[in-house]
Amino acid sequence: MVAVARYTNDEIKARLILVVGIGLTCAFVGSIFTLLYGLLFVTQPLEQAPNDAEAFSVLNPMLMTLSGGLIGLLASNGLKNKSKDGHDES
Repeated sequence: MVAVARYTNDEIKARLILVVGIGLTCAFVGSIFTLLYGLLFVTQPLEQAPNDAEAFSVLNPMLMTLSGGLIGLLASNGLKNKSKDGHDES
């Protein structure tokens, strides 16, 4: 029987932050590239179609939320954990 090493709380937190960050980044990059592809490579009439206007109005808040989530994740990752004796870890 093989003994399995258990992860510490810090290791679990680091892996969770990594997975969430990768997921948010993939969604953000995918949305941006989809938007750019639609603007650059899809033949459009001279005026903007109503469907395109609706798509852009939906994408704008979604991308703002994703970018805010990524910024918050990166900012909170820099916070230091408090040790049990009350001193900050360095």
